[in-house]
Amino acid sequence: MKLKALLFDKDGTLFDFQRSWGPWLAEFLTDISQDRGQRLQLADALGFELEAQVFRPGSVFVHDTLEEILDAVLPHLPGWERPALEAFAIRETAQVPQVPVMDLAPLLAGFKARKLVLGVATNDNEHPARTQLEAANVLGYFDFIAGYDSGYGGKPATGMQQAFCNTQGLAAAEVAMIGDSLHDMISGRDAGMLTVGVLTGTTSRAELALVADVVLEDIGEIANWLQQGP
Repeated sequence: MKLKALLFDKDGTLFDFQRSWGPWLAEFLTDISQDRGQRLQLADALGFELEAQVFRPGSVFVHDTLEEILDAVLPHLPGWERPALEAFAIRETAQVPQVPVMDLAPLLAGFKARKLVLGVATNDNEHPARTQLEAANVLGYFDFIAGYDSGYGGKPATGMQQAFCNTQGLAAAEVAMIGDSLHDMISGRDAGMLTVGVLTGTTSRAELALVADVVLEDIGEIANWLQQGP
């Protein structure tokens, strides 16, 4: 079946995860903690190297939803109530300067010229995702944007993938799910999509190759991959 659509993860796929989120998280942990000891506890709970400002492979912050991130840190934050911390986190994440993995606009324009339907399925909240895409001047290229709070659930479940197909009139086999994590690959595969892993996140080629149909260096290689005929 001919490929008609590309569904992208956001962080680690369109945007460089370490460079975008590492410095921000170090500052955020300072804001919500009382001392260095507590910051180190929080960083460890999130799989984050505080001094180096990098995420470890398998970090809950990299792969999971805000709900799961809050589950990881709240036991170490006796002074915070969940609703207040969630509201603060959502407000702050919408302002995070995102570092694109490359110049996104020409790449996405090329996909649109091929008449491909484009979507984003992220475990981030939808509002920050839209804000960040708009700041990168690429929001208008996407026909569908969903976060874990959009009503379809988060990855590795398949709700966002199914919603993309339903709203855009696509069969799952006509879509490639593109992402940097096992959650992306598993959700795409289980939805019946072609799966394309990229190495701009924290997951290794060997790990992605276990579940992805193909592994590319980054999204810049997709155009050549499409020409070769997936």
